Amino acid sequence: MFFTYLRRELRRRRKAALVVASGLALGIALVIVVNSASAGMQQAQGKVLESLYGLGTDMTVTKAAPPPSEGGRERPRFNFDAQDGDETQSSDVVMPQGFETLASSTVGKVADQTGVAGAVGGLSLSVLKVDGEFKPGEFAPRENTSGGGGGGGTGGPEGEVRGGGANFGVNSYTVYGTDTAHQDLGPLTSSKITDGRAFETTETDAKVAVVDSAYAKEKKYKVGGDVTIKGTKFEIVGIATADSGDASANLYIPLKRAQTLSDSKDKVTTVYVKADDSQQIAAVKSAVQKNIPGTTVTTSADLADRVSGSLSTASDLATSVGKWLSIAVLIAAFVVAGLLTMSAVTRRVQEFGTLKALGWKSGRVTRQVVGEAMVNGLVGGALGIAVGVAGAYVLTAVSPSLTAEVGSAAAGPGGGGGGMIRASGPAGQAADKAIEIALTAPISAATIALAVGLAVTGGLIAGAFGGWRASRLRPADALRRVE
Repeated sequence: MFFTYLRRELRRRRKAALVVASGLALGIALVIVVNSASAGMQQAQGKVLESLYGLGTDMTVTKAAPPPSEGGRERPRFNFDAQDGDETQSSDVVMPQGFETLASSTVGKVADQTGVAGAVGGLSLSVLKVDGEFKPGEFAPRENTSGGGGGGGTGGPEGEVRGGGANFGVNSYTVYGTDTAHQDLGPLTSSKITDGRAFETTETDAKVAVVDSAYAKEKKYKVGGDVTIKGTKFEIVGIATADSGDASANLYIPLKRAQTLSDSKDKVTTVYVKADDSQQIAAVKSAVQKNIPGTTVTTSADLADRVSGSLSTASDLATSVGKWLSIAVLIAAFVVAGLLTMSAVTRRVQEFGTLKALGWKSGRVTRQVVGEAMVNGLVGGALGIAVGVAGAYVLTAVSPSLTAEVGSAAAGPGGGGGGMIRASGPAGQAADKAIEIALTAPISAATIALAVGLAVTGGLIAGAFGGWRASRLRPADALRRVE
């Protein structure tokens, strides 16, 4: 009887039921799209941090930058021989990024801290290579127009030096010194070896290199070939492709060899740290800062706060405007559904009054109204899920491109902030590198469960409005209106 009456009444009032369901569907669909877009932005931000930070890394430890009052850092110098003739000359300068290094013993000190599962040191280097040639000028005698003897009173020819000069180009790239015995932490872990092989654990001081795929394509490097850094030839044993965004460095070489090239014996620029438990990251950070003075500890959460660009802007909009808009639309949809249900009950006063006169209890009338409202809510939920999933699918198919960059407060992996690799100029000025990420809108089971819960909640709210109105009806009032 209950379901028969329910089906008949919903069919008879299908327009009103569709209006209620559509309102709920709009709110639920908006919640699904906003939640899916927010999840996609979190994933995109995670990819950015992985490419900057290294998979499995919870924090980095770098040397604290000296205060400005201590003076500027030493600028790199390029030395050229004074040679005659058109001869090409070249000079390389290999320097730690950020110009700040830590003693290698710092790695052990960090590893000894409570809550640290592992710590690995790395040396991030910038290489500036200047090459070109000097061209000597040519002496051109000046034409004598005085009609006198050859050289005048000085005894030498008159004239001037013409032409000559210098033509030099500057090439810069980044090199990362990797601890080959512990390759489970650090920037190289965010790349995959797509050709050749990775470093072997015994190659702690070998002249071998792994090249980023984009840089290898630009310079036409191949596995089995070689690359020269400051006069030292390295065999290319592998090509690495970054999982997302830009690679952490153009070239990767063993840590000891990197220390030799940059005159940084027993030095590192960054210590990559893995915590025992993700819940202990804040405690480990505090312990390192307290027990190892003169260091800066940066966690992935710190880096996330520094990510800017359109990714950050879109994330802020989804978090603030999008979620508040979803809440406002849901509240409006629930209230409208409740008011429409209550209005429908009012129009059915004669019907319910007659049913009560025939023996229906108030509770049965209320259950009938709540049942109808619940069906409307579930229908609205189904429509909302369908529209929301379609919207998220369209967003993923379009995949709008967002850019992300770490603010100027962060330095590269060898610098003070533990953030993005930067291309440092001769004066140590760092320039941000933007990373482009395609936005997706993944739909999780939790999002669908939330949508179902909202549909049920909407039905219950609407049923509560209608049930309250139905419970106040009196058979005498209803029959008084019967003509």
